[in-house]
Amino acid sequence: MTHRPDPRFPHPRAASPASAPAHEALALQLRQYRLTTAEILYHMPDHPGLLQTYVWQDYDLAPHFPVLRKFLDFWAHSLDGKLHSIAVSSNELLRAPQWRQASDFLTLH
Repeated sequence: MTHRPDPRFPHPRAASPASAPAHEALALQLRQYRLTTAEILYHMPDHPGLLQTYVWQDYDLAPHFPVLRKFLDFWAHSLDGKLHSIAVSSNELLRAPQWRQASDFLTLH
């Protein structure tokens, strides 16, 4: 059975970016989705004085990050660990070729 994304939702879901089929990942990148990584620090439920790290990664749209916001809303409403802080990094994987002129030329024998 082939998975067909629901046309009402702009982001077809996969288990993770690494497990997404290459054609789905490319389709997302062509729609300006970027590989986004969030380092989430949260208070451990049994020991609120201790912080634990969770790393989240998925394709998302910068600068508003709707997929990450949806995940964080789920976390806040469904999980016990209270969020402490979130560091987000995002990078375009597809971009136009860049050309730079070299200022020096070095030959090694």
